[in-house]
Amino acid sequence: MENVKKYKTTIIVTTLITLLPIVFGLIIWKKLPEQIATHWGADGQADGYSGKAFTVFGMPCILAALQLFVSFITLNDPKRRNIHKKPLALVLWIIPVVSVLMNCMTYAVALGMKVDVGIIVSILIGLLFIILGNYMPKLQQNYTVGIRIPWTLNSTENWNRTHRLGGKMFILGGFLLIITGFLGSVIGDFGALAAIIAIALICTGVPTVYSFWLFKRGV
Repeated sequence: MENVKKYKTTIIVTTLITLLPIVFGLIIWKKLPEQIATHWGADGQADGYSGKAFTVFGMPCILAALQLFVSFITLNDPKRRNIHKKPLALVLWIIPVVSVLMNCMTYAVALGMKVDVGIIVSILIGLLFIILGNYMPKLQQNYTVGIRIPWTLNSTENWNRTHRLGGKMFILGGFLLIITGFLGSVIGDFGALAAIIAIALICTGVPTVYSFWLFKRGV
């Protein structure tokens, strides 16, 4: 709990920012339709809708609850001291940023603005992968951030080698995800979903197999 108290101000600020879209929603409440698009296919077309009240209040509140949970788990990691400050900041700020961007994008679409949701989402996820990949090699052993499998947690050398490879895989995967976003209208929903799943599996699967191979070699 000591770590939570140390980051109390950050937790409060990030949670309030996560809830900020509620304020935006209330300001434009009368202009919003009763049913708002909250899910889009790979072609950028809306294929799922939610009520106005749930969109304005429910979505930010769900993300705020997730933000508090993630903050609590991360800051109570027994090896939190091993988490570099920048990756820790990323963990604490990613949900607030996503909440503001995604909810504002939802409002923009609801108000009739032309927004290519598929490309924006792919770019955001791709950038997240690239940022994570950049910091991965700098991570030290911990139970919250990184490739946390038995072989990496039981060997510092295994952890370091696995995360060096993982960093490269995530950076490559990030660029591929961005490209997938621009190809969404060409390859369709199924193709885009398959590509995203494949990229995610490769980015995590290859380092995991490599870690096990190192373990078998006594690393």
